[in-house]
Amino acid sequence: MAGHSKWANIKHRKARQDAVKGKVFTKIIREIVSAAKQGDPDPDKNPRLRAVIEKALSANMTRDTINRAVTRGAGGGDNDNMEEVSYEGYGIGGVAVLVETMTDNLNRTVSEVRHAFTKHDGNLGTSGSVAYLFNKRGEISFNDVSLEDEVMLAALDAGALDIENDGETLLVITEVDSFGAVKDALNAAGLVSDNAEVTMSPATSAEIDNIDDAQQVMKMIDMLEDIDDVQEVYTNVNFSDDVMAQLEE
Repeated sequence: MAGHSKWANIKHRKARQDAVKGKVFTKIIREIVSAAKQGDPDPDKNPRLRAVIEKALSANMTRDTINRAVTRGAGGGDNDNMEEVSYEGYGIGGVAVLVETMTDNLNRTVSEVRHAFTKHDGNLGTSGSVAYLFNKRGEISFNDVSLEDEVMLAALDAGALDIENDGETLLVITEVDSFGAVKDALNAAGLVSDNAEVTMSPATSAEIDNIDDAQQVMKMIDMLEDIDDVQEVYTNVNFSDDVMAQLEE
């Protein structure tokens, strides 16, 4: 889906900018600690931990920082009162939004999430209202589409589900459990991705072709991501080419 790739480009650029500011590191460390605590501290035996570590590396987090977070999680103690809770809702134009949080205060978190929705003409929905629109999967992207034949050969041999090419980006799609193996196979073939993550991919898209609505959606996403308890924000928004051009100005 070309729209997904264009939105992903904005998302990944924002993530890199946030990483420079140190905004995402705390959230990633919290997620590493939780993944190591709830499963095996060996990423080869813990697909969730492996995926979070890949995300940390994509954000340029050092191995030492990652290892310290894994050790904290394996040792217990930290994050004892943390709960993982997802919130679902709609933004302007019928855009579906799925918000993953990790919190020690549910009242605070739901209040802040609801405020972000309502401030930008959205609505916080009930559990299950939009989750069915998303599928959990691994995504490994390359900005050089000339690598398609090499990527396809290595990825499919390693168990990838599909490879998409929208003319600007190659997107390798995997099952969650095979994400690490496919990533390793690509690396072994000398194919280093520009981004790799386990994500919630939308099955359908909400089209936005008005710059005012697009800016409102972006402001809502930014406000949600700025909430300390929010780990990830997923959406099915698809901006038109004209809107994309204006957003990137």
